Amino acid sequence: MTAEEHNHTRVPERRNYRLRPDARVIGWREWLAIPEWEIARIKAKIDTGARTSSLHADGLHYFTRGGVEMVRFKVHPHQRSTRNTVTVEAAIVDKRVVRSSNGEEDLRPVVQTHVELHGVCWPIEVTLARRKLMGFRMLLGREAMWDRFIVDPTRSFLGGQPCMPFDGHEPEIKPRRRVKRGAAAAKPAKTELHIAEQ
Repeated sequence: MTAEEHNHTRVPERRNYRLRPDARVIGWREWLAIPEWEIARIKAKIDTGARTSSLHADGLHYFTRGGVEMVRFKVHPHQRSTRNTVTVEAAIVDKRVVRSSNGEEDLRPVVQTHVELHGVCWPIEVTLARRKLMGFRMLLGREAMWDRFIVDPTRSFLGGQPCMPFDGHEPEIKPRRRVKRGAAAAKPAKTELHIAEQ
């Protein structure tokens, strides 16, 4: 089960909403760009089981600037690689308790930024966490997808590459190929579209 965000001071999640006419279909994993932080692309898991998005961050350093609580941290956008490091400074907009699937709770800072996916750029909130040992450096949660996207869990990278210029230094890591055995190999998989859970 995916970790859930718990925050008792926030407005409850919206249950009734209308999907935008221009809503686009995305897969269970996608390439994102974070222009404000000069991250040309980062591979993210599209996680309808998590309320808030999450980003792997190293070396968190808290400080105050002009009366605003800030955090400085490092981002390694590329999976299985620390060669490229981006140092970011951002204002803390909230702190939330996150409970993992094994029941452990962790208080994480929340920052705001803009992400680009499928030709769309919009603001989101992300919690900063240690995701070094996880399969993805970023999770895109429900709040970020509300009324914008339809998720097809059988497909990947439907949004293509971000429009932000890319320096080309990321090592290409091909996804592992799953081999179907027996009768299942002869039957094509059925594709079902699911609206991201609200």
